[in-house]
This record gives sequence, C-alpha cells and structure tokens, in this order.
Amino acid sequence: MTKTIKRLMLGSIIAVSPLLGFNTAYAGGIFDNHAYVVDASGTLVRDGSGKCIRTGSWGDSVHFLAECGDAVEQPAEAPAPAAPPKGPQAPAIRAVLQTDAYFDFDKAILRPEGKAKLDEFVGKMQEYTQVDVLLVTGHTDRIGTDAYNMRLSQRRADAVKAYMVSKGVGSQRIETAAKGESEPVMECSHIKGRENRHNQALIDCLAPNRRVNVEAKVQRETR
Repeated sequence: MTKTIKRLMLGSIIAVSPLLGFNTAYAGGIFDNHAYVVDASGTLVRDGSGKCIRTGSWGDSVHFLAECGDAVEQPAEAPAPAAPPKGPQAPAIRAVLQTDAYFDFDKAILRPEGKAKLDEFVGKMQEYTQVDVLLVTGHTDRIGTDAYNMRLSQRRADAVKAYMVSKGVGSQRIETAAKGESEPVMECSHIKGRENRHNQALIDCLAPNRRVNVEAKVQRETR
C-alpha cells in the first residue's frame, strides 16, 4: 500500500515537472526582457500549433524573429525630417511690415502719421538683417493729369527714402518707384462733382491713395 502511494506521488511529480519547467522558462523570458519564451537551453518554446510564445515585453522588443513569422511586424522607422528649402525665400517683411505713409493733397511732405509708421518700420528693420534692398513705391490720387501724378508719386517716394536714410537706413538699401494714380486703394465713385482741388469731399475720400508702400525687394539666401 505504501509503495503504491509513493509511485502515485512520484508520477504526479514527474507529470507536473514539464509545467514547472514551462513556467520557469516563461518567467525567465519576461525577466530577461526577451520577445519570446525560451527554455533553459535557449530553445524557443512553441505552443500546440507550433507558434512561438511571446513574452509580455514582446511589443516593446526589437528582437523580432523571422522564424517566428514576426519579421514583418518590425516597427517602421521614423521618416527623416524634410530638408529645409534652399535658395532665396519670399521677402520676409512684405506682408508684416508694409506701411502706408499718408500725404496731404498735392504734397510730398510726410504727415506725422506717416513719420510714426516709418519710425516703427525702421525699428523693425533691425530684426531683418537679411533684407538687402527695400522698394519704396509712391502713389497719388486721380486728381490731376497722369504726367503730373507720376512726378508727384516719385517725389513722395523720394521723401520717404530721405526720411529713412535720416533714421539710419543705408541709402544703398533703398530703391524707389513711381506708380502715379495707377494703383488706387479707394475709388470713391459715390462722391459727386468735378474731380479737382475744389471738391473737398473727393479729396478727403481719396486720402488713402496718397501713400507710399515700403517692402522688401531683395534678401539674402536663408539656410
């Protein structure tokens, strides 16, 4: 009777031993941070269908094995950052620092409002050292002949350039252009009466056209 019990106990221990061995290998695989369970000899442990058994750290591991059918599951490499564009870029201060310098009717003398805006512009120029050339473009309203307005718009552009030079901007960095009355920002078609210096309502309405635009024309290549 005693011998029978001993045989049963011994058989039970032998039957349980493979399970203990499996659990030991599984725990060892997790502890070693390996993607797959291996036995004491380093051999991959497979389930009943022949598939490799993954450890809990499989998802974070880079040890994917083709023999386990997982080679295609390698994490995709992060795309390389795009190289910055080369060559000259769009003028850095075209939209940001464009300014209107208003003038009185038939005058090429900067008004205080125009000087204030240009003072701000000149201060901002210190932040845009890559700008080599500024374009100063003069404009007029439509009252007067085309030829006269073209000359007047040039005088206005020259007045703005002179003011900026007096504030420290190198004259070699400034070019001027005259547009006359060709690019109005206000039409004022609702104002009645003759288009002459006696129509004060029209003169007041057309004031935004008496301006000078300042913008970057040429800037050095940025890298």
